[in-house]
Amino acid sequence: MQFEVWAPQARDRVVLHLEDPEGPEHAGRSMERDPARDGWWTAEAPAADGTRYGFALDGGLVLPDPRSRRQPSGPDGTSAVVDQGAYAWRTPWTGRALPGAVLYELHIGTFTREGTFDAAAAQLPALAELGITHVELMPVCPFPGVHGWGYEGVSLWAVHEPYGGPEGLKRFVDAAHGLGLGVVLDVVHNHLGPAGNYLPQFGPYFTDTHHTPWGAAVNLDAPGSDEVRAYLLGSALAWLRDFRLDGLRLDAVHALADHRALTFLEELSTAVDELSADLGRPLFLIAESDLADPRTTTPRPLGGLGLQAQWNDDFHHALHAALTGESQGYYADFAREPLAALAKTLTRVFFHDGTYSSFRGRTHGRPVDRTKTPGHRFLGYAQTHDQIGNRALGDRLSATLSPGLLACAAAAVLTGPHTPMLFMGEEWGAATPWQFFTDHPDPVLAEAVRTGRRREFAAHGWAEEDIPDPQDPVTRDRSCLDRSEIDKEPHARLLAWHRELIALRRDQPDLTDPDLAAVKVAYDEAARWLTFRRGDLRIVLNLSARPARIPLGAGGRILASWDPAEPPDSDGVLRLAPESCAVLAEG
Repeated sequence: MQFEVWAPQARDRVVLHLEDPEGPEHAGRSMERDPARDGWWTAEAPAADGTRYGFALDGGLVLPDPRSRRQPSGPDGTSAVVDQGAYAWRTPWTGRALPGAVLYELHIGTFTREGTFDAAAAQLPALAELGITHVELMPVCPFPGVHGWGYEGVSLWAVHEPYGGPEGLKRFVDAAHGLGLGVVLDVVHNHLGPAGNYLPQFGPYFTDTHHTPWGAAVNLDAPGSDEVRAYLLGSALAWLRDFRLDGLRLDAVHALADHRALTFLEELSTAVDELSADLGRPLFLIAESDLADPRTTTPRPLGGLGLQAQWNDDFHHALHAALTGESQGYYADFAREPLAALAKTLTRVFFHDGTYSSFRGRTHGRPVDRTKTPGHRFLGYAQTHDQIGNRALGDRLSATLSPGLLACAAAAVLTGPHTPMLFMGEEWGAATPWQFFTDHPDPVLAEAVRTGRRREFAAHGWAEEDIPDPQDPVTRDRSCLDRSEIDKEPHARLLAWHRELIALRRDQPDLTDPDLAAVKVAYDEAARWLTFRRGDLRIVLNLSARPARIPLGAGGRILASWDPAEPPDSDGVLRLAPESCAVLAEG
């Protein structure tokens, strides 16, 4: 077997170390420089699936392979060879494209108490029955300890071993595909975790040319960046190819410092499109972006980056402000007239589309061309891991809102012009929080994370002792879903409501019409009601604690309603109960 590693930092030699599970470690094998590739070293050695190995540079410690496909002992251990052809796939899969999708974000470590791929796979039939089309997994690269969010991962080609390792992920994807569910994976290219990151010892994976909230930037445009880009591109394509994933969610692409003419994101979207053509199945990229820039998802021939979709936090912020009345931080601009903000995000996508952002202290965003941009290119959601977990107590909307307002949130998300996404447990109004938790074995790093978290929220008026300790195992445990809630009220009713709305979205073509310009909205800020039209359908939300009289015009029939409701009366007025919603059809 040929082993190879890009290690331009090595001055004189690189030694390949192989471990024999039945005996002492093999003697190290000196690697040779590759004359055709600057900085690369190669060696031939007998190895098979599971063989442990590592590289020592210039007589230093044995380090894991930057392109390791498996880290059986975690980020600090040696790597293991993986035979990608060994797994026998059970489900023939031709792919599932993004248009018409309903996504479901889940975290393997808290989706079940066991926190494994196999335990999560056992719950997938319920998601298929609900009407979900794709599950979006939070990051699964190796990270320190057992439990964590996954955004401090390292070894970007490998799978977290406590979850089940690479074969566990394949079993999960196979099970999902067997139920008709696509699988999307959240990948992080903008930084690596602080522990177990040995990449700088191999080469210029990071650069001080740019600085990010995590320190030196991933090197996308400084000397050596060609190989760094190849490392990230290869990782992305390997997830899609070797694990049969259907798409990738790209974390915080606004934090990618990249000043080259051909940006990394454009290069990645090109490579993914080419892989899609080679595999004969649809593949897609979803960006998390804070830029409010439609060029992220504009096709490359039209001057864009060519990603298929992006998260739309502006819709979330408008909906959240309308539901909760919160006005702190980035909610301030949305909270001034929350229904107007929600109306704008339903029709024009971005609230900040060249307008002043008080949170940023500057003008922000760019308008979306509604005549050329399909609505499915933007994801709409009421809750995500970020918007819950980055709150001081990790409290969901269910902690403060009535079941009726949760139903209104579901109606806005699941009937809107965007691609809807739910966060795990949202469908039944889960009462469990989803808090920030880590499992750093290094006591110094653990204390730094704990102290930093508490100081962050102390600056906003929280008592430090009220902030959950990220390192306490109880913080993770309380974040696990509690499925005993599902059969109780109001959870059972909320679950049935989500199922009904998703069925409507599947059965009513107007709800997946990509034409943003066709969406029409009316609202009354003082009375706290809003209605929007999708073709022949009208979705009506009453966010007020009082009954609402909403002028819709004569005619119409109720397709679905949270509380019992009659069609509009002879004066064209619809009466809705407090904190309720309905979907109507003409005729």
